[in-house]
Amino acid sequence: MPGRLTSQGLQRLDDAARGHVGDNQIPGLVYLVACGDQVHAGALGSLSIGGAPVERDSLFRIASTTKPITAAATLALVREGLLELDAPVAGLLPELASPRVLARMDGPLDDTVPARREITARNLLTFTFGFGMVTEMFFAAEPWPVVAASQELRLEAFGPPEPSVQPDPDTWIAGMGSLPLLAQPGERWMYNTGASVLGVLLARAAGQPIAEVMRTRIFEPLGMTDTAFWTAQTDRLATSYQPTTDGLAVYDEPTGSWSRPPAFGDGAAGLLSTADDLLAFARMLLRGGDGVLTADAVRAMTTDQLTPEQKARGGLGPHFFDDMSWGYCQAVREDGSFGWDGGLGTSWMVDPGKDLTIISLTQRMWDGPDPPAVHRDIQAAAYEALA
Repeated sequence: MPGRLTSQGLQRLDDAARGHVGDNQIPGLVYLVACGDQVHAGALGSLSIGGAPVERDSLFRIASTTKPITAAATLALVREGLLELDAPVAGLLPELASPRVLARMDGPLDDTVPARREITARNLLTFTFGFGMVTEMFFAAEPWPVVAASQELRLEAFGPPEPSVQPDPDTWIAGMGSLPLLAQPGERWMYNTGASVLGVLLARAAGQPIAEVMRTRIFEPLGMTDTAFWTAQTDRLATSYQPTTDGLAVYDEPTGSWSRPPAFGDGAAGLLSTADDLLAFARMLLRGGDGVLTADAVRAMTTDQLTPEQKARGGLGPHFFDDMSWGYCQAVREDGSFGWDGGLGTSWMVDPGKDLTIISLTQRMWDGPDPPAVHRDIQAAAYEALA
């Protein structure tokens, strides 16, 4: 049976969170821990350095925490019969029909071989369709040709989200289809881009923009009233900061890229949200779909979907898959917990064995690939607070 969060444990959690907040550390933080119906939340610091205080319902750019939501929207369309997981996506995305594959990932764009199979929605959900971030590209002396071409096409497939840069979905997927894949479909795990492609696939399957697909299938049924690709309520949106050697530098103002509808709703990293909206999404999964998804869909989304071969050739670093794997657009761990983080400063973790949800929202971009101490400390304190 799930435990309860003790008052002494929650006090220690509050103290741990408070120690990370400051103008030179994390200007603002909202954290939320829920165990069953018990919910404990805190709001510390300011929306910007020297600005208005953070509130529990403040908005944050959740970046890659968008990915599990995109997976759920995909499975909702599968439930409606608008998509098939194992059918070639070329029926809806002809731009991706008969793909070519680079002979070498770092090689010239015209040195390719035919793909041995077509791309499916399952490949996109599991990040095994053959295109995305791989560790090797970040250590190259010069950008690989495929990376440079992606940048010229403004796909934003290999870095932080840039909603003001990406073109409309048809132009984006045409650019994606003009590039060769980095690996054979189904061969290895590659980060990020599968969820961006899913956004275009969902829009075409449903005949409406990805924002509407998510609103009607996920946000409205779950009461996620503050989750969207942009907001007019910029007074609630935290300023986004990037750490530099000279301190924090502004990455995006509240009146910046997320203050207007983007041309491309990026299913990999485009959403804004709040702690309570993300809790509603977590509870839907904990309750076996709660009318939004089927129990089988939730089970698939939250359990290991990779083969040993896909993991052996994939990952972001040699130890990426040491104690975890990948479900649909999110990590799944050996202890049964699942979730995913956002590189602009968020983390979202769900442990069904303990009926526990842990959410931390900040506006400080990560310094590296590992979660910052504030996220690790809040998660550790939440577990310690369980009776």
